Amino acid sequence: MPAPLLLILLLAIGAMPAAGTAAPSAPAPTAERQVLIGVLSHRGDARSRRAWQPTADYLTAQIPGYHFDIAPLDFAAVEPAVAAGSVDFVLVNPAIYVLLEVEHGVSRIATLRNGSNGHARNVFGGVIFTRAERDDMTRLEDLAGKRFMAVDPTSLGGYEMANAELRKHGVDPAKDLGQLVFGGIHDTVVLAVRDGTVDAGTVRTDVLEHMADAGTIDLADFKILGAREDPDFPPLHSTPLYPEWPFSKLPDTPTDLAQAVAVALLQMPADSAAARAGDYSGWTVALDYQPVHQLLRELQRPPYDGEAPFTLADALAKYWLAVLIGTLALVTMALLTSRVLQLNQRLSRANTRLERRHQLILDSVAEGIYGVDLKGCATFVNKAMERMTGWRAEELIGNETHEIMHHTRGDGEPHPREDCPVYTTFRDEQSRYVEDDVFWRRNGTSFPVEYSATPIRDEQGQTIGTVVVCRDITERREAAERFRRQEAEQTHFTRLSTLGEMASGIAHELNQPLTAITTNARACVRMINAGRADTGTCREVMTKIAEQAERAGEVIRHIRRFVRKEEPEMAPVAVADMFETVLVLMRQDARRAGVALHRQIGFGADYVMAQRTQIEQVLLNLVRNAVEAMLDQPRERRVLLLARRNGDMVEIRVVDTGPGLGKGSPEHLFEPFVTTKPQGLGVGLSISHGIVEAHGGRLRVDSTPGIGATFFFSLPYVDKRHGVNSDAASLQSGGNENDHSGEHA
Repeated sequence: MPAPLLLILLLAIGAMPAAGTAAPSAPAPTAERQVLIGVLSHRGDARSRRAWQPTADYLTAQIPGYHFDIAPLDFAAVEPAVAAGSVDFVLVNPAIYVLLEVEHGVSRIATLRNGSNGHARNVFGGVIFTRAERDDMTRLEDLAGKRFMAVDPTSLGGYEMANAELRKHGVDPAKDLGQLVFGGIHDTVVLAVRDGTVDAGTVRTDVLEHMADAGTIDLADFKILGAREDPDFPPLHSTPLYPEWPFSKLPDTPTDLAQAVAVALLQMPADSAAARAGDYSGWTVALDYQPVHQLLRELQRPPYDGEAPFTLADALAKYWLAVLIGTLALVTMALLTSRVLQLNQRLSRANTRLERRHQLILDSVAEGIYGVDLKGCATFVNKAMERMTGWRAEELIGNETHEIMHHTRGDGEPHPREDCPVYTTFRDEQSRYVEDDVFWRRNGTSFPVEYSATPIRDEQGQTIGTVVVCRDITERREAAERFRRQEAEQTHFTRLSTLGEMASGIAHELNQPLTAITTNARACVRMINAGRADTGTCREVMTKIAEQAERAGEVIRHIRRFVRKEEPEMAPVAVADMFETVLVLMRQDARRAGVALHRQIGFGADYVMAQRTQIEQVLLNLVRNAVEAMLDQPRERRVLLLARRNGDMVEIRVVDTGPGLGKGSPEHLFEPFVTTKPQGLGVGLSISHGIVEAHGGRLRVDSTPGIGATFFFSLPYVDKRHGVNSDAASLQSGGNENDHSGEHA
């Protein structure tokens, strides 16, 4: 686009309300205010009401306090209605809009997207046609001397486009046609050509197709003159394409109401009832109508019908003295400024090269980059941002980026404009980095991003906007989730492996109560058979059987809960419950190794916030390591599970009386595949260290050779009044400073 035309377009967009802005809704009046939308009735009043009243009803539903109605206007009635202020908005063809814009200050707020959703388009043209059997007319030049019908002199698609196209082919409609008549509405023109009343005619695109779909005509009866082919525009057409009908507001229409209408139109779904009734696919931001201005200027049609070409002869006749003085001044200044012009040309070329390099650099960066001004509107967008969001640069530049792609948070809640970090950056002039946020693509889907926002300053150091550099972190999140799942599977596998290594001890732990159950049951049977059983004796035997069954069931419950896949959420957990699980699972192995297991829970250390199964796995790993470390030790063998309150944290310790860790840095023990056992894999402590870190803590060790080692970590304290589901409520009775209960070998 040429630079002057681009400047005019940007000024025009800046001067009117931003169509994509989430403007505040119009203030709700005490009673519903009547709002009239004047619609060009180019196909009859009844058809116009059927097509556009649902759109008015949609606006009534979207904007509280206002009631919208349609006022069909024929071509001659549009300008008087606007001049009298009898309507608040107008929906007319672009030619009439240009006239109203120049003469009455009407301004566009949205542009129609015509056609069904699969073939939506925001441009249209004109189609010139005759009957299929007219072999005497195959080119536009053949229309000279023929009877020709158009819709109206002010109809852009129904006359003005065809007028310009015929002139390009040497046919002046005002001079060269045998007869030029106007039918008033498009359907009349089509039927007149079909019935032979005229030789040829012109209507806007889509009219022939719509009448054929309705069964009014058969397209096979017609032939298109000067037909054009455009893969992006399938409807029949003979002329260049121009922007679709604009929805415009009058100068006296309240700005708040116009902004609310613009937002409602832009948010209208393509398949809404209003869109289906009007056979269109919603609305887009107001397009540039300079091509329509240029067309009317070339045809010298209103509002440019009073302009006469201003020739050089006119200038010399009227301003000869000024021309003479100016010429002399220019000649004099040319000699003095030639050097300046040369330097300016060099500077301009260098600036152009820098701008091209700047754009190439922006487009070569993999991260999305865009800038916004102090109004929040995009000023530049690089290619990566286009690929990332699906929005084209021309769709973003000049519109508010927050409302387009940052309007909603990740949970679906609205994201207020005043909370947007991008806008906050140019308000407080502070750079910021956002690690986790959500942007929205053009197709309505969202994606996670991280981005930095930095103020943009001009030559005077004044902040003029924000530049945003963002990165799509979808793949990173997916990789993290895969790693989390793999880590959970590895942790679960380690628990199963640990139980497998402890299978002998656990089997013995189950065999003892099962053997006792069998022995007592058989003894009771023998007494009954011998006739020596009484109620008291049988009750005593059955009580012992029940106690041993409960003991076996307790072991099985702990095993089943320990090996199941844990839930990822943390919850309040009783420390006594976790200690009890470890004591039950390690009881037999510790007894065989001659190791006494003790527990001690300090005052106020009853509950922690944790993922129970994972912390139990850590404790079981630490206790097993301690028991195995004391196998060859002649002196006392003891392991203590200790919990004590320390502020808002509960410190958990596993203390043994073994030989210690020896020389070397104990921190290396937590690295993968590092072990002090001859047959160890070196993954238990590594996994335990990772679990504690996932809980926000750190697994540490304190060792004294010949005295023992202490592994300890901290978990967040939870007030037990919050309530905890306990598998064994009776265990809480042991939670005090004097509790030294344990299992001894």
